Amino acid sequence: MADVSKFKKTTSRRLGPPPSIEDASKNLSAPEIAPSPVIADKSFQPDAAIRRRDGRSMRRTGRTVNFATRVSQEFDERLRNIAEQQGLMLVEVMEQALTAYEKELASI
Repeated sequence: MADVSKFKKTTSRRLGPPPSIEDASKNLSAPEIAPSPVIADKSFQPDAAIRRRDGRSMRRTGRTVNFATRVSQEFDERLRNIAEQQGLMLVEVMEQALTAYEKELASI
């Protein structure tokens, strides 16, 4: 088994004693000098084509309420097939289905 007793002695004093006040740096009492501000060229306009679009903002739908439910495997497959065929999100298929159901109820 390794002898670890030497580690305990060296780890507590790795850095040694602090320097005396005379040997310490005087930078704490010196005034702070901030760099001068860089003035940007106001005429520079980034190209609109160069700007990158955030993928999350492109997919933003404004829907903020979570709606979690359990469905059968068959229902999930049917819903996903319709969404894929129509190029829609699952929630859009469900919204259209609810609208159609409400119209059907109103006609009864």
